[in-house]
Amino acid sequence: MSHSNDRRLTGNRGSTPVKSGNLGSTPVKVPDALVAALCAAQHVCVLTGAGVSAESGVPTFRDAQSGLWSKYDPLDLATPEAFARDPALIWRWYRWRRELVAAAKPNPGHKALATLATRVPKLTLVTQNVDGLHQRAGSCDVIEFHGNLFENRCSVENCVVAEDDGADIPTCPGCGGKLRPGVVWFGEAIPKQALHQSFAAAASCDLFLSIGTSSLVYPAAGLAEIARSAGATGVEINPNPTAHADGFDFVLQGNAAAVLPELIEYLPA
Repeated sequence: MSHSNDRRLTGNRGSTPVKSGNLGSTPVKVPDALVAALCAAQHVCVLTGAGVSAESGVPTFRDAQSGLWSKYDPLDLATPEAFARDPALIWRWYRWRRELVAAAKPNPGHKALATLATRVPKLTLVTQNVDGLHQRAGSCDVIEFHGNLFENRCSVENCVVAEDDGADIPTCPGCGGKLRPGVVWFGEAIPKQALHQSFAAAASCDLFLSIGTSSLVYPAAGLAEIARSAGATGVEINPNPTAHADGFDFVLQGNAAAVLPELIEYLPA
């Protein structure tokens, strides 16, 4: 699998250019070789990051603070230690975040990935996002690397609890332990099942798409390396090339909401 720079293409694709929201009128070329790889793919593995949700108006994690929360560093709130120190504060923050995210709607990029799953033999969607927008767009069996913002988990039994009781510090109806948001905090391990499923998908796919992610945070960033080592064609879709762009066969420079709907048009409905 070649990684030469001549395959990192941007520019017009015939008469149907893809416009990038971040690059003004700069179009994105979809090379014929990428179209061929997409049409021939038997298993597509997709990794999405914060950039995809940002296009729906969801602030990236480090940009999420505003109003009363602007004095807090999110890195100081999203840890087990912060929850142990002041669970009521953490719950207030996460309920605020839930309201923020609930107001967002899936964008054309989310919807295109749901459609892509119906046009290829197999698709595995791995997301670093916790907002559930992929599911709301129609995607099924999403592997949530960092958990789900709207899920509640018992901090004692680690079981999912459908709804909290509305208290400042909600409790598990089973054991009485404190409930916590169902996300993976800094310093916590990625759930074993999500890790195993995503690594297995990366190792068995023949086309890997990295979309809206910096490709810097491990272990998620390692998925592209696993796919590349297994011989898959790698594609990065991002408004700006990442530090690891040279490791991909193709780099499409643009927003997911613009590029993905155009890309799936090459596949029969």
